[in-house]
Amino acid sequence: MASQDIQKYRENAEISKGHDICKQKIIDFQAELGFPTGILHLNDIIEFGYNRQAGFIWILQKEKTEHRFKKIGNTVSYNTEITAMVEYHKMRKITGIKSKEFLLSWIHVSEMYISDPASGKINFKTYIGVGRTLPVSGFLLEDEQEEDKKKKKEGKK
Repeated sequence: MASQDIQKYRENAEISKGHDICKQKIIDFQAELGFPTGILHLNDIIEFGYNRQAGFIWILQKEKTEHRFKKIGNTVSYNTEITAMVEYHKMRKITGIKSKEFLLSWIHVSEMYISDPASGKINFKTYIGVGRTLPVSGFLLEDEQEEDKKKKKEGKK
């Protein structure tokens, strides 16, 4: 189903190929939409496409990837094909991303959004309506985490 969506939105999309180029494009895309730039932690990226007009993105990677976000204690699984409808501070109709909850089972993430950037929180929803709010700082790239630590230290002085 997602592959059909990719074909549907391919025309008029910005398409990048190759891991290094795609990784940088994804980081830029996340920053542009106001998301922490480490939230899509992927390996061996083949293609990244962004149809700005429709607000649709897709990511293709060679193999399924799992990443443990240590600061929040969650493991996330990224399928070989990820799609989403996007707008500023919001990704919805997400396919290809699952989170392991309470060591029990994998739950599909359907939406992520930041309703109040000043709160430092990001919200996640599943297709069954269950939601969870986590700190944005748990999804920052390492260099952003270092900057965040410095700002907090300076604020305490």
